[in-house]
Amino acid sequence: MAIDEELNVLEDQLRRLKIEYDMYFGGGSKKPPTDVEWKVKNLLKKFSDGNRMNYAQRFRYTTIQQRYALYNALWQQKLVIKEEGYRRPQDAVLGIQGLRTDEEHEAARAMKHHVSAAEDRPFSMSVSDGSDHAHVESLFQALTDARKKTGEKSAANLDSFKKFVKQKTAQLQKEYGCKAVEYTVELQNGQAKLKAKPKA
Repeated sequence: MAIDEELNVLEDQLRRLKIEYDMYFGGGSKKPPTDVEWKVKNLLKKFSDGNRMNYAQRFRYTTIQQRYALYNALWQQKLVIKEEGYRRPQDAVLGIQGLRTDEEHEAARAMKHHVSAAEDRPFSMSVSDGSDHAHVESLFQALTDARKKTGEKSAANLDSFKKFVKQKTAQLQKEYGCKAVEYTVELQNGQAKLKAKPKA
C-alpha cells in the first residue's frame, strides 16, 4: 500500500476513533474503543521515523499525530471524570457535553498553534546524489513554501534548482570528502534561507 493510501487509512481510523469515544462518553457504548485506538497507535508508530515520506507526507503525518495527541489528552480527562463518578448533576453534564464542546474548541485552537509551530521549524534533508529527484523536489517545495510565507519571489524553476543542488552537493563532497550534504530551509529575519553543510 502506498504511503498516501496508508495516511488516508490513518485519518479514517482517527475519525472513527473520535466518533466511538463520543458514543462511549455519551452513554451509547459500554466500553472504550480500545481496538480502534490500538490500530491508530500502530499506524502512528509505523511512520514515526519519517524516512520514507516526502515533505508533504511528513507534514500531513505530523498534523494527524498532533490531532491524535490533543484528542487523547481530552479523552484522558473525560475518562478520569467517568471513572471517578459524577459527584453532582452538573458534573455529569460537564462530562458529556461541556468537555466535548468547550474543550474541543480549545483543542482545535491549540492544534492550529501546533501546526503553525511545525511550519516554522526548519526543514532539513540529506542529499547524497544530486540526481535523487524525489528528495530534491521536496527540498524545492519546502523552499518555495517558505518564500511564499515571507512574500519573496519563489525559487528559480525546478530544473535549474536541481542543477544547483547537484553541483553544490558534488562541490561539498569533493571539498570535505563527505558522503552526503544536509540542506536546510529556515526563516531568518523574515527571509527564507537555504543552507548546505557536509554530512558524514
